Amino acid sequence: MPIHMITMPKWGLSMEQGQVNGWLKAVGDKVGKGDEVLDVETDKISSGVECAFDGTLRKQVAQEGDTLPIGALLGVVADAETSDADIEDAVAAFQRDFVPLTADTSDAGPQPEKKQINGRTVRFLKMGEGGTPAVLIHGFGGDLNNWLFNHADLAAHRTVWALDLPGHGESGKAVERGDADELAAAVIAFLDDQNIERAHLIGHSMGSLVAMTVAEKSPQRVASLSLIAGAGLGPEINREYIDGFATGSSRNALKPHLGKLFADPSLVTRQLIEDIVKYKRLEGVDETLQKVATSAFDGSTQRKLYRDRVASLAPRTLVIWGAQDQIIPAAHAQGLTGDIRVHVIEGKGHMVQMEAASEVNRLLNDFLGA
Repeated sequence: MPIHMITMPKWGLSMEQGQVNGWLKAVGDKVGKGDEVLDVETDKISSGVECAFDGTLRKQVAQEGDTLPIGALLGVVADAETSDADIEDAVAAFQRDFVPLTADTSDAGPQPEKKQINGRTVRFLKMGEGGTPAVLIHGFGGDLNNWLFNHADLAAHRTVWALDLPGHGESGKAVERGDADELAAAVIAFLDDQNIERAHLIGHSMGSLVAMTVAEKSPQRVASLSLIAGAGLGPEINREYIDGFATGSSRNALKPHLGKLFADPSLVTRQLIEDIVKYKRLEGVDETLQKVATSAFDGSTQRKLYRDRVASLAPRTLVIWGAQDQIIPAAHAQGLTGDIRVHVIEGKGHMVQMEAASEVNRLLNDFLGA
């Protein structure tokens, strides 16, 4: 069996290094493809590093607390029969030849762009080429960085766009009503502007409601729907979270609410909180979020539902949920009528596309026909 190296992954365009929070597997443990072997924290989020090989964890090179650049050696997987001397030789060879990426030598890749569309600034990011394109639509209070762990993987097979909805991220903050119809119209205008005739729509949370509304308004534009922890599939919503996020403006006020997004609240990093605080302090954000919340929710009830007709909105539909979702109950994934693929992932929360990125990416690529 070959000697395989586990290296520091690159999650998102801005990541340059990661800190090892701890190993999840011990030396001598058998590991398989998809197994999380250690936990790494970036400036955005903590996440598990998955093994890409079957074998035995033979060596832990990186230690808890180490901060290492992208591509640095973390550990070694081989079979139990490979000698320790061969493992050490392979590690020495890797370390001898490894050159950390720097600002001068790294390929920054595609960067977000901004454009005026129908009189409104829209920020978006395009990755990949070819195939029927996919469009990633984030949820309430989010932005295109919510797809940090998904965009590049999906773009290995097709063109994939992510955009900031009106009032979110670095798109224009002003909205009229802030309802799903207005946000869907902005997505359709984006499709028109980019000459995207037909696309797979992938929505998270409120982005799922927006995607379904696009499909209702312009069914010929939608090749499929992928709905992740989707709003619009059942009545309940955690209004305490919505109000806490919409009104909070300080680190202490927002932190307990952001922790509800994940099954493991320790995944919320200081940098993630600081990024949200900066966004919340932008002019017009609070007013916009209040409009969106008022239009979407009546107390703890979602106003607009597609539950009984979701299967009729697009040729194919995929639903993914984290079983421990504290914002929208995973029970909404059950009992949907029609030919819909449903996957509920145990041990993950509302931000399942981040917490279980590799599994979600596999499900999406399989569904889209990678």
